Amino acid sequence: MTNFTPRFSLQSEALNGEDANVWAVSDRAHDLANKGEDVIFLCVGDPNFDTPEPILDFARARLGVGRTHYSPAAGEPMLRRAIADIESKVSPHPCNPDDVVVFPGGTNAIYAVLACLLNPGEEIVIPEPMYIGYVPICDALRLSVKRVTCPAETNFAFDVDAIKASISEQTKVVMINTPVNPTGAMATPEQLRELAAYCRERNIWLVCDEVYSMITFARRHTSLRTAAESLDNIVVVDGLSKSHAMSGWRLGWAVARGPLVDRLIAFAGATIFGCPQFIQEAAAFALEFDSYFVKQMRDAYQQRRDLIVERIGQIPGLSCYSPEAGMFVMVDVSKVSSSGQTFAEALLDAERVSVLPGAPFGSSSVNNVRLTLAADEAELSRALDRIEQFVTSGNRQAG
Repeated sequence: MTNFTPRFSLQSEALNGEDANVWAVSDRAHDLANKGEDVIFLCVGDPNFDTPEPILDFARARLGVGRTHYSPAAGEPMLRRAIADIESKVSPHPCNPDDVVVFPGGTNAIYAVLACLLNPGEEIVIPEPMYIGYVPICDALRLSVKRVTCPAETNFAFDVDAIKASISEQTKVVMINTPVNPTGAMATPEQLRELAAYCRERNIWLVCDEVYSMITFARRHTSLRTAAESLDNIVVVDGLSKSHAMSGWRLGWAVARGPLVDRLIAFAGATIFGCPQFIQEAAAFALEFDSYFVKQMRDAYQQRRDLIVERIGQIPGLSCYSPEAGMFVMVDVSKVSSSGQTFAEALLDAERVSVLPGAPFGSSSVNNVRLTLAADEAELSRALDRIEQFVTSGNRQAG
């Protein structure tokens, strides 16, 4: 009998490549915690708030009336209407429920959008630092990614001129994220309008990930659908994971126009066959639910941001800027360590604090680490005490 030799798709090989270990420090932190170590986790953007009780009650009620069957591939009408209503309120362009396609999370929606827009080898332009999840998506779809650096020296500010300069005859899609994970930077309405018009003129799709749209501090988020004068080439992705503390519910969506919507529905039908009915209807309720909880959570994130920024500013050799939005603070460790990776590994070894190295987000953040706001102030203070001890200790091994 001959030996079986496993053969795999190029897609799975790409997902298992060198970018697959971006969570190595976090994984090791979990291993230590499982062995009883007192580890403080500041690495993941999973809200430490529970989903509001009224949303849970609504979901239980929908389960009680049998909403546990197959759902339309495009999404439940109740949720599509709720999303369209919100989009119509914040944009001069009316949004029809038929413009909305529901997916199990924003990341899945982005995968579906890019799969419908790009063939293997085609070019997509993405500013960096970028959300870590974009890399495996583009790898799996075998896309040619052109990265646009937003330098640390400018606080990673959104740079329309740099994005426009990077666009070539081969570019088919530009994908942006505002507010940005991991930096908290936000594009202005003028920047979005300029980029949307330029992409339309060049016959290029513009995709905008707006999952942090409700977690802003200094100024309100402006949606790409609000800023753009035409929506022909515009796709917006959003979800409830961050805004309503519903990360484990896995619910996101894409808003587009015309033939792309038909393709997204077909893609959803072939891959997920619809999201659970009771989850979608609870999501619709969440969107219509009193926004006090969202404000309360946003205020807590702002207080945590202020705490981190103040404390980091007091630690010799570390620096950061105050992000405008989101759930993270990027800390520059270049004066005390050879890289964010080295710093994160040594910090975990010495003080049992888990932070995320900046390199996986892009070359411009290689000397940074990302700290999450998804921990209460007492836990953050404990972590910051340990970070200060680590940096100022004579036995520090930050590299």
